[in-house]
Amino acid sequence: MLQIRDLTFNAWGRKFFDHASVSLPPGAKVGLIGRNGVGKSTLFKLILGQLHAGDDEISLPKAARIGSVDQEHPATPVTLLETVLEADEERHDLLTRLETADPEAMGEIWARLIEIDSDAAPAKASEILVGLGFTQDDLARPMSEFSGGWRMRVALAAALFAEPDMLLLDEPTNYLDLEGALWLEARLQKYPHTALIVSHDRELLNNSCTHMLHLAGGKLELYTGGYDDFEKRRAEKARLQLSAKAKQDAERAHLQAFVDRFKAKASKAAQAQSRMKRLAKMEPVATTIEERVAPFTLPSPPRPLAPPLIRLEKANVGYEADRPILKNLNLRMDLDDRIGLLGVNGAGKSTFAKMIAGALTVQKGELHRDKKMKVGWFHQHQIEAMDPADTPLEIIRRAMPDASESSRRSKLAQFGLGFEKQETTVANLSGGERARLLLNMVAMDAPHMLILDEPTNHLDIDSRRALLDALNDYSGAVILITHDRSLMELVADRLWLAADGTVKPFDGDMDDYAKFVLERAKQAVKPTQVAREPVAAASAAAPKKTVAIEPLKRKIEAAEQVVMRTTRQVNELEAQLADPELYKNPAKVAELTKRRDNAKAKLDEAEATWMELAEELAAAEA
Repeated sequence: MLQIRDLTFNAWGRKFFDHASVSLPPGAKVGLIGRNGVGKSTLFKLILGQLHAGDDEISLPKAARIGSVDQEHPATPVTLLETVLEADEERHDLLTRLETADPEAMGEIWARLIEIDSDAAPAKASEILVGLGFTQDDLARPMSEFSGGWRMRVALAAALFAEPDMLLLDEPTNYLDLEGALWLEARLQKYPHTALIVSHDRELLNNSCTHMLHLAGGKLELYTGGYDDFEKRRAEKARLQLSAKAKQDAERAHLQAFVDRFKAKASKAAQAQSRMKRLAKMEPVATTIEERVAPFTLPSPPRPLAPPLIRLEKANVGYEADRPILKNLNLRMDLDDRIGLLGVNGAGKSTFAKMIAGALTVQKGELHRDKKMKVGWFHQHQIEAMDPADTPLEIIRRAMPDASESSRRSKLAQFGLGFEKQETTVANLSGGERARLLLNMVAMDAPHMLILDEPTNHLDIDSRRALLDALNDYSGAVILITHDRSLMELVADRLWLAADGTVKPFDGDMDDYAKFVLERAKQAVKPTQVAREPVAAASAAAPKKTVAIEPLKRKIEAAEQVVMRTTRQVNELEAQLADPELYKNPAKVAELTKRRDNAKAKLDEAEATWMELAEELAAAEA
């Protein structure tokens, strides 16, 4: 599908690609992986034509449609459902043309609309939107009523609905909750075309991708399988490289010893010269250099408190006295509890976290907590609220006013911020560096409980693993809210679900919850609730019988054309397959057989559509 040949690209004083080549097979779901800053987003811009490489270095089939989610959808007065429907440009163009088309052209337009199953489009768009977290009531709301984060979801929904031949997704789960990420994982498995996905979500890469495309050192290397398969093969490759290097080093040492010993002897001079030439021609074995990832520092509390840390009895909490967000909370947390908090956006997860952190008081009922308990609370909005002119050194000075300058710099180095980064402004730090700084500072005072609300949004896979290791070493209690299923599975030993205005224990594991989310998304889309658009309408002044029957007649005529055209295709393919000479070329036989089977399937669909329309017409005429 996508061909990259000898791609070289330099920009902003650095080399991103150095004679890189790769070929992506049609229909593959490919995870594009590599360390932050290696050029993954740059590759997307090159594919989209936003940056320009040399001629023929990047190629796609002619007329291939490329889709991406570059930014949030504009805040327009158009409804949510209509916005997504307009993403199918062909369908939208056909419907627009139908309004002013001559009667002679209507049959052709109708035939194409039936062929692309236009009537099913609203149900399909609705299913995607509900899967990404929108409600049925949201479908009729204008885009201007949604926040930027929700409009990012609309942009993703539009790209999935349009089904381009090449779909480019850059960190699609960063603006989704866990429920949306689980739905997207299942959706991408069924995506009918090629997709290239930049993601640090291990579960998404494992469960949705058929290949991994690794970008490192300006080169691209394609691996089959998910991320776990990639890691195993990468480790095996590194082992073989080290083994080959050890053998080469031993041979070098042996040759050099011979040269050093005999180069001065006339009887051995020729042999020594031969070995010197061999040494000069030996190509050094390339070895995989793994960049070090700084660990997270999450110190455990020095002494445990008496259990329980938290006890809630019939508690209500909210922001307005008469309107609680969560009601009748009856929960308990002990010293070593690891709670995974589940629930869709808006269900009250952040409200619950604020209450436990002490930022909200209960309106009714009781909240019992140890007065000595210290809570470390990280939430994603802290990153957005950072002063862009601040520096890590200034931030640590405020947190450690009595410490020496060397102690402060040493602490920042432990956080993974080297000397050159310590006086860099926040505006010039990467999202991952800011998240690392805040996560380490939240835990710096060894709290008895950590509340982590989407801690991984800006972290790459290796940094997420470092965070997992630190959480497993931490001996305090943890409340975790994350869309990263892998982190949730490996940290949480109990799951609580925020839903229906309360928080209760969830009976099951993450696999059970994934099934629960997907089943709920299916049930949320009821065909009777989705307004199926009329593909055309007759004149409003015409009698009711004409409005009902004339469009049906035109649909039947168009359906007959589709049946006749598809029948011809089937007959032509079967005639070719009847030729005995053809079977000397097995590959051609396989191709024609596949085309014949596809054409037969289309013919069955077309005949079924024609029969349904005929029954509708008979009923209308009666």
